[in-house]
Amino acid sequence: MNQLNIKEASQKTGVNATTIRYYEKEGLIPAIDRNEVGVRAIDERIIRRISFVKTMRAAGMSIEALKAYIKLFDAQENNTAQQLKLLNEQMAIMVEKRDDLQTAIDHLNWKIDHYEDHLAVTEEELRAAEKQNKN
Repeated sequence: MNQLNIKEASQKTGVNATTIRYYEKEGLIPAIDRNEVGVRAIDERIIRRISFVKTMRAAGMSIEALKAYIKLFDAQENNTAQQLKLLNEQMAIMVEKRDDLQTAIDHLNWKIDHYEDHLAVTEEELRAAEKQNKN
C-alpha cells in the first residue's frame, strides 16, 4: 500500500499538517506509524479517518463529541445505538444552526430588497432632526 508523508496527506485531504498532528495527539485519528527515518507514514486508513474528522468538524461537531463517537467506533463491541444517538444529536445542532442562519439570510435579503425605502426614510428623519437641532 502506498504511504504518504504528512505533507502529501495534507494535500490529499485539504487538512493542514498542524491539524493532522493535532488530530493524532487528540486521538481523533489512530497513531501514525513512522518509517525508518522517523517520517510519518500515512496509509489510506488514516486518510479516510482524517477526511471523516474534517467532515464532522465542518458539520460543527465538537472535539469532545467526536472523540466519544470515535471511541465507540473503535471499540470492539457493538455500539451502533450510541453512535447513532451522537449523530442524531449532531444533526439536531446542525438543523438549529441552519435555521438560525436561514433567519439571518432572510432578514438580510429583506433589508437588501427594501434598502432604498429604508435609506430614503432614514435620510428624511436625519434631515428633520438636524433642522430641529439648528432651531
